Amino acid sequence: MSTTQFFKNVPYVKYEGPKTRNPFAFRYYNPDEIVEGKTMKEYLNFSLSWWHTLCADGTDMFGRGTMHKDFGAKDEMDLAKKKVQAGFEFMEKLSIPYFCFHDRDLAPEGKTLGESNEKLDEVVEEILKQQKKVDAKVLWGTANLFNHPRYMHGAGTSPFADVYAFAMAQVKKCIEVTIKLGGRNYLFWGGREGYETLLNTDIGFELDNMARFLTMARDYGRKLGLPGVFFIEPKPKEPTKHQYDFDTATVYGFLLKNHLEKDFRVNIEANHATLAGHTFQHELAVARANGIFGSIDANQGDLLLGWDTDQFPTNVYETTLCMCEVLKAGGFQYGGLNFDAKARRGSFTPEDIALSYIAGMDAFALGLRKAIELREDGVLDKALADRYASFQTGIGKDIVSGKATIEDLEKYALEKGEVLDSVKSGRQEYLENEMNRVLFS
Repeated sequence: MSTTQFFKNVPYVKYEGPKTRNPFAFRYYNPDEIVEGKTMKEYLNFSLSWWHTLCADGTDMFGRGTMHKDFGAKDEMDLAKKKVQAGFEFMEKLSIPYFCFHDRDLAPEGKTLGESNEKLDEVVEEILKQQKKVDAKVLWGTANLFNHPRYMHGAGTSPFADVYAFAMAQVKKCIEVTIKLGGRNYLFWGGREGYETLLNTDIGFELDNMARFLTMARDYGRKLGLPGVFFIEPKPKEPTKHQYDFDTATVYGFLLKNHLEKDFRVNIEANHATLAGHTFQHELAVARANGIFGSIDANQGDLLLGWDTDQFPTNVYETTLCMCEVLKAGGFQYGGLNFDAKARRGSFTPEDIALSYIAGMDAFALGLRKAIELREDGVLDKALADRYASFQTGIGKDIVSGKATIEDLEKYALEKGEVLDSVKSGRQEYLENEMNRVLFS
């Protein structure tokens, strides 16, 4: 059990049921409840984001930070270690079994790569000590290849070989750290892997270099025995005007072209789907249909704003549709629900961070409960089966089996004549109302 008290006003959060008025209690997330043959804690695999939770202080482009996250530290390395202690206290109090990190979240950057690695190793030792006290593991690790000025033109797509090599070395170290901390998976977010203008960009060369970058990382991770998969996190824009990992479909095409689809999956962020002009459910469905569903960055955006707001997810309609897709995928085989989310700038107290997590965890727990209810109710599954029933018999069955030729279909159509009478209503409004019936009954 953790002995630190950085979140001294945050109690150990327990499940008290839907009727509780205790703000520091779960209404829908019951960690020990069995769902789909696993505890809810094991099924949802909630994860703390090191960067937002322990590092972000509310600074934005218009104002200074509003949150105090110095944790009483004396210097930058003391701060890094204090963050470890605070993070494990927080995860223990909220029954969060995983955390995700960038290397530079854990430890400050040194004057050289070697010095940076030494600082990181020192903090990793502190994490290993805390892991002996609190059962919290790494869901995935990743390298920060976007913050330092050296990466202003990208990392794996940088036009400068020296930068490319430096980034690869940084990834190598981060893979080693991820495995040492018991992490199963490794993630790539192409922070600046994209372009601002085609006047100075060779797209084909940059994408080929990115493929080489990912292949080297994959091969090294497998050599060290990384047991899970590598994630790519799609995002259409921001910070570059056009990101190469625009959306799930784009990533899938890239993986197929470069023969990486067996080792890579997508980590889908709700807010990134919004920026791409898609729904969260769409991105999940595309990933599932193509066999590359991996993990989720759990947050939500503001539809009135055109940037990545990283709000804690509270829209139960969205979390239910999300968990419907997770159920169809058979649950999380590798990843989980990482809260890549931050309390609003005006919610500046340590207690606000806990309340934000409680809200997000409850929203997804309720979404899971409602997704299971929808499946048991059967109305959506029946509507789906009815919609494609014509492909179960006759000419439809011949099409699906591959028996029908183009000549067969022409002959059938000529003999059949007008087929408008075969078209049935999609009943969209009815189905939306049926979903509301389950959600709000």
